[in-house]
Amino acid sequence: MERPWSVSELARDLPVSRPAVSQHLKVLKDAGLVLDTRAGKQRVYRIDPAGLAAFRAELDRIWDKTLTAYKSAVEQPPEETK
Repeated sequence: MERPWSVSELARDLPVSRPAVSQHLKVLKDAGLVLDTRAGKQRVYRIDPAGLAAFRAELDRIWDKTLTAYKSAVEQPPEETK
């Protein structure tokens, strides 16, 4: 998203209703990923860089933990079957 967009602009090219887009944006706002401002009768949404950075950091942490566990599992010698 290069600039702030209204719900109508976002919904225009999507296969869902404007109220559905609004509901999704509310979830993203509650998660701290987007910010909104009032512009006349419309709400305009934009990405929250701080929220997106925090989300990215959490994904990186989870990914690093997963890769470390995978590396550990792969490096273990196979168990002998009896």
